[in-house]
Amino acid sequence: MLDGHLLLGWLSFTVIVHLLSAPGPTSAYFGLTGNEPLSILPLNSLPEEVTGRAHHKLCDRLRLEKKQRRMCRRDPGVADSLREAILMSALECQHQFRFERWNCTLEGRHRANILKSGFKETAFLYAISSAGLTHAIAKACSAGRMERCTCDEAPDLENREAWQWGGCGDNLKYAYKFVKDFLGKRSNKDPRARVDMHNTNVGMKVIKAGENTTCKCHGVSGSCTVRTCWRQLPPFHEIGKRLKQLYETSSKFGSSTNEATGEGEISTGRNQPSLPGLTPHIPRTMNLLHIEDSPSFCKPSKYSYGTAGRKCYKDKNCDAICCGRGHNTQSREVTGPCQCQVRWCCYVECKQCTQREEVYTCKG
Repeated sequence: MLDGHLLLGWLSFTVIVHLLSAPGPTSAYFGLTGNEPLSILPLNSLPEEVTGRAHHKLCDRLRLEKKQRRMCRRDPGVADSLREAILMSALECQHQFRFERWNCTLEGRHRANILKSGFKETAFLYAISSAGLTHAIAKACSAGRMERCTCDEAPDLENREAWQWGGCGDNLKYAYKFVKDFLGKRSNKDPRARVDMHNTNVGMKVIKAGENTTCKCHGVSGSCTVRTCWRQLPPFHEIGKRLKQLYETSSKFGSSTNEATGEGEISTGRNQPSLPGLTPHIPRTMNLLHIEDSPSFCKPSKYSYGTAGRKCYKDKNCDAICCGRGHNTQSREVTGPCQCQVRWCCYVECKQCTQREEVYTCKG
């Protein structure tokens, strides 16, 4: 549960949301995995009204690769789903790493350099991006915002009755197909591309693993003579928590060059030795994969601003975030609503109270 100040900061935070695809006929990137500085939209911005061909303008603003732009334009609901996906992914990334040295810095230069590397943080960005896109598309289908999909089409669930009784399955089957087509395939000869694709697939698999069945009973006095069931995805915050756990246990893969062929290989380390003359396959695992050790993120670098001046929580993470440099303590007065009461009818009356609080920030 977030405290009031952290929740307020999260809700007022502005998030980076200009989507960019990398060039290349066999690979496509989306959202947090773009390579140029991103523009900023306020978190509370509402979806633009999409009428006629108005969604084409938003698709163009997203600077998608040719195939992606075509997919965006052919369904008016896709553009807003893409925007929702990147907002959701960026917010969840910031939330999951709010107590870490790397706090999901999405400023263009830092993010671009992390994406060029193969850190655990790189793996998380690929996974959270694909997870956000899959989740947003599946939810858009069930909400009726898409023209090319509707409720979950699973034959074992009564979707027509689900509509009648107010339940509608999130269409994960359509979302999976859409995302795989939208992101495309990448070269199997490029070891780094294979790792990126693996992490992208992990994000999608976590969405699928979190799907559950919700049922509603109908009958006299609530008896379950008739039961309508539909499939539903969990809140995206639960997906973020699971991906953060996978980040913590990410497996390291090393890259090398095959002297005979000159092609890159992925070496699996001491647990899975490479076979002579063969390029080892990335194992089918739910683990995220990285190929380089992460930097400390303690000092300013091309990967982050460092942690000097970062707010920390004295008994929670100051020692870790401040990298042994210690922290400053500042006392300040904060004024806010207190002693609130609900008045008849329909409004809340609060007093304004001032209290002193201590703020801890890392030393430089």
